[in-house]
Amino acid sequence: MTQHIWKSNRQTITNAIGAGAICLLLASCVSFGAKAPPSLLILTASQTVAAGTVKSGDLSAALVVLMPDVPRVLDTNRVPVQINSSSVAYLKDAVWSDKPARLMQLLLSETIAAKNGRLILSEVDAGGKAQQYLSGSVSEFGIDASRNEAIAVYDAVKLVRGKQAEKRRFEARRPVSSIEPAAAGSALNLAANDIAGQVADWMK
Repeated sequence: MTQHIWKSNRQTITNAIGAGAICLLLASCVSFGAKAPPSLLILTASQTVAAGTVKSGDLSAALVVLMPDVPRVLDTNRVPVQINSSSVAYLKDAVWSDKPARLMQLLLSETIAAKNGRLILSEVDAGGKAQQYLSGSVSEFGIDASRNEAIAVYDAVKLVRGKQAEKRRFEARRPVSSIEPAAAGSALNLAANDIAGQVADWMK
C-alpha cells in the first residue's frame, strides 16, 4: 500500500514538474504585455462629411494629404509633457488609439473635405496622377506643463505640380484644467481641430 502511494505521489510530482517546465517555456516565448489603459484617446473632427455624400472629379484635381513627419518624441502613442526647456515625460495612462501622425492626417483629410468640398484621395487611389499634395510635419503635440496648455504645431507644405512650394506654420494652444488623460486629450483635440480648420482655409 505504501509503495503504491509513493508511486502515485511520484507520478503527481513528475506531472507537476512537466507542467511547470511547459509554463516556463511559454513565458520565455510569449509576452502578454502591460496592462491595457482604461481608455484610448482619439481625435474627432469638428467638421465632417455628411453620410451619403458623393464626391467625384478628375484625378488631377484631387488632393492627397500625406502623413506628416514627426520627431522621435512624437513617434509613439503616448502624450508628451514638456516639464521644462530640457525635460520631457509621458503622461501616465494617456494613450492614443494610433500614432499622432496618422491621427492628424485623418483629421486634416476629413476637415478639408468637409470645409472645402475637395476630393481627398490617398496616394494609392490617386495613382500618381494628383497635381496637389499637402505635406508637412508636426513638431509639437503635447502638454506644456509650465503653462498648463495643450500645444500643437504643424508646419504645412503645399505642393502643386508646376508651381513653387509654399510652407506655413500653424500653431494652436488650449488650456488644460489638469494634467491627466481626459483633460489632455480633450484640449489636444481642440487644438488639432483649430489647426485643421486653419489649414483648410489656406488650401482653398
